Amino acid sequence: MSSARVDVESRSWSERFAGAGGSTAYKSKLPEMIKCPSCARPQQPRLICDSCGSPLPVPSDLDCFSALGFPRKLSIDTGALERAYHELGRKIHPDRFASGTSTVRALSLSGTALLTRSYRTLRDPISRGLYWLELNGEKLAENNKGVPPELAETVFEVQEQLSDLRDASGDAVAELRSEIEHRREDAAATLEDLNAQLARNFSRWDASPNREDVGAKHTLVTELKAILSKIAYLRTLLRDIDRGLETLRAA
Repeated sequence: MSSARVDVESRSWSERFAGAGGSTAYKSKLPEMIKCPSCARPQQPRLICDSCGSPLPVPSDLDCFSALGFPRKLSIDTGALERAYHELGRKIHPDRFASGTSTVRALSLSGTALLTRSYRTLRDPISRGLYWLELNGEKLAENNKGVPPELAETVFEVQEQLSDLRDASGDAVAELRSEIEHRREDAAATLEDLNAQLARNFSRWDASPNREDVGAKHTLVTELKAILSKIAYLRTLLRDIDRGLETLRAA
């Protein structure tokens, strides 16, 4: 399995977020107040004015959590996240401001784009973890150039079996398929365990009393990188297995 294929899943959030007026710079200072272009009321950065309901200018440092009205914590109620997304989506939808000024219409479009990207980033724990790394000045790609040692044997053996399956015939096909299906079950179980480890890592981040503690932060970052790296490879492996088995069924 090539690292380039896995990098597609682990590429930086900032690359996927480019052009939406967003920034991945982590800042602990209080956000500057912004002024609504419609009613001129100053307020904390958000997508919609809480006074007149007009779209607001999107600050360059408005993060995904703030865009959706959530505190900057990794453990998220996904149901509440979805409700917030749909509610904000209705409020900022461009159709509501079709007769507004060019400034208001432009803010509606940029705000909608930011809202959508923020929701897609936070709804999936993996992309949320990758984004969190970038908020803390880290990137998974810097530590994700090789197959994690714990998974190396499994990854290479399954890839070899899939290659053999493409060239197999007769009874060998059924035997290889059975072995690969068992490998898939094992990989899926490992992925489930890693997802649980990821949730525990998120909880430790959220419970950390001082996120500026260099030692504690390093430990959490290292653990998060390791978990995300394993998940990225297992997701790719499972996708390859499913494609191989699907090709066999279609033959």
